[in-house]
Amino acid sequence: MTMFNYRMLQYLRRLLPPAACVVGSLLIAQAATAQSLGDIFVIDMENHNFTQPSSLTAPAALLNNPAAPFLNSLMTPGNPNAALTSWTSNYHNVAPGIHPSEPNYIWQEGGSNFGVANDNDPYANNGANVQTAPNLSGLLQNAGIPWKSYQEDIDVNFNTGAVLPQSQWTVPLTSASGTSAGYTNAYNGSNQYNFATKHDGQLFYSATNGGNNTTPSNPEASYYAPLQQLATDLNNNTVAKYNLITPDQYNDMHSSLNTNFTYNGTTYTHNTDTEAIALGDNFLSTVVPQIEASQAFKNNGMIDIWFDETEGGDSSSYTLPDIVISPLAKGNAYDSILNYTHSSDLKTLQEVFRVSAPGGGYLGDANTPGTNDFSDLFKPGVVPAGLPPANVPEAGTPALFATGLGLLGLMLTARRKARKA
Repeated sequence: MTMFNYRMLQYLRRLLPPAACVVGSLLIAQAATAQSLGDIFVIDMENHNFTQPSSLTAPAALLNNPAAPFLNSLMTPGNPNAALTSWTSNYHNVAPGIHPSEPNYIWQEGGSNFGVANDNDPYANNGANVQTAPNLSGLLQNAGIPWKSYQEDIDVNFNTGAVLPQSQWTVPLTSASGTSAGYTNAYNGSNQYNFATKHDGQLFYSATNGGNNTTPSNPEASYYAPLQQLATDLNNNTVAKYNLITPDQYNDMHSSLNTNFTYNGTTYTHNTDTEAIALGDNFLSTVVPQIEASQAFKNNGMIDIWFDETEGGDSSSYTLPDIVISPLAKGNAYDSILNYTHSSDLKTLQEVFRVSAPGGGYLGDANTPGTNDFSDLFKPGVVPAGLPPANVPEAGTPALFATGLGLLGLMLTARRKARKA
């Protein structure tokens, strides 16, 4: 269902009785086009360039890296893994000096780092400018568009390895790392865990973190789930419209383990950058096919593999991989050579979900003239151009709006006749 039609259905549900809503739902479903993106999954990865100057040897670049065969297969024309992929070979750091990780994740949600230049937890000396700023997931929430944040190594009893009951889930405002014999990571088989708040921008905005409350009573707790929940939600087709997936720091290419790791028959030595790359590629090779097999993806869903920052420099010589996978992508590893940054992702998501910043337009730097969205990565017409006016609900196509008004008129007429009888 298009975002136009999803919001129209929500509007009708508030106005019409159930019977009329059924009719409206059927009409809206008929009007939904095959050229509209469905559920979206963003997978956040870490700390590696796609290309870089030859003088930089560590961390290693990902292009043609033998420790990242799956990632490279997605960008190789003719490879079966690349059938539904498009990617960007000209994606750069969002702005000079936007480092370390955390400012980039804050930018992912709000189009700015709001002066933050550290990796502190959300309420540990981060400044109030972020907390009060508008952000993408907050706009979705205000518009009634479901979102979900799947974070690895949250809501787990590491003594036993068991996921906590859902009634005990919280907003994860505190980082956690360690080793426990009772816990085994499902992707790399280690006993190590490492959740970092700095890798989830949603946690830094009051609209989506619910305040400095780390108990299950936090009103935003239902939006955050341990990564283990993703498989269940995919199988039950209960994922949100927007889904953010954050691996822990051993599965996102940020860190290596304190033990060796074997991937595709090759054993990578612990505490090395090469192992960190292999760990992340292994994670992607598991999670991406899992999402692709779901009904949510098959119904014109989209996966976006996103990397946080360039390493070693901010010039055009340093690029990041950004890969989209969708039945509506141009496919076969189509390479879009336009200039892109994190503001491009943000602009695209606002257009797809039809949510404007307060006062209109895009959030932060995404509103800068000349910022490219991801239209070129998709078939024509998939990414809507522009945004609706601020604070004006978009009902969908004129025909759908007329349908809604017609149903409302019939209902009101019937009610007047009933009162006169």
